[in-house]
Amino acid sequence: MSRPASDHRHRRPCGGASAPTPELLQWLREQFRAGRRDDEALQLMRASGWAEAVARAALDRARLDMSQADHAAGPSPGRRVPGPQAADGSNRIEADGHAVQLLVTLRHPRLVVFGDFLTDAECDALIAEARPRMARSETVDTATGGGEINAARTSRGMFFECGETPLVRRIERRIEALLHWPVDWGEPLQVLHYEPGAEYRPHHDYFDPGQPGTAAVLGRGGQRVGTLLIYLAAPEAGGATSFPEAGLEIAAVKGCAVFFGYERASADSLTLHGGEPVRRGDKWVATKWLREREFR
Repeated sequence: MSRPASDHRHRRPCGGASAPTPELLQWLREQFRAGRRDDEALQLMRASGWAEAVARAALDRARLDMSQADHAAGPSPGRRVPGPQAADGSNRIEADGHAVQLLVTLRHPRLVVFGDFLTDAECDALIAEARPRMARSETVDTATGGGEINAARTSRGMFFECGETPLVRRIERRIEALLHWPVDWGEPLQVLHYEPGAEYRPHHDYFDPGQPGTAAVLGRGGQRVGTLLIYLAAPEAGGATSFPEAGLEIAAVKGCAVFFGYERASADSLTLHGGEPVRRGDKWVATKWLREREFR
């Protein structure tokens, strides 16, 4: 990794600057490729005299530039992405001492269905912990990067803090072991409740690089690269997870989970998906979104 403190390109120009310079943005992109975290780069820019607002704007702009470049270029050979790794011929994986079944594996979209990811007791306990804090679910506002109530998503939900309870910590360790992805390289665990009539219309989980609010979202941990959806309670009818472009529909089965990955923010990933309307009964799910670096 380079030592930016001695690199003139990230130093504040004489007389100050009200906007990031091309040299600063290039320096930031080099630092990100070398693995430097946003907070480290921000500290170095402050030390070199850049105003806080300019430094943060530069972080957002450089991250967005890199995301747009990835979107245009496609997946890079050898890029590290989350996903299960099973021995040849094995239909079970040990994840933090818990045996998980491999039920379905697809290459495109990159998708795996797991059986017995959680026990019935774990499902019931997670619902009980989440139930008192449920509120109308929000989606990311792509214009601002904030949250908004959206008619396309009619569930109720809540977020746990990372490692908030012993049960949440156990589930997070299991996810980390199963998908070979650090637990803090992902958003906190979310629990959702779909009553009869509730649905989530088809959407992508990655953040669109072309939207103005994306830069702020990427600054918290980079692009989303994978989703794990865990079924905590199955409805009597309806509520399947559909992938319309792939011609795939996955029934909600208590304790099972679905992982799908997207190496770049593109519809070519075939990860357009939705939660079909619940027709009878209640559906509960937990979701873990994985980011390309540490989430903060």
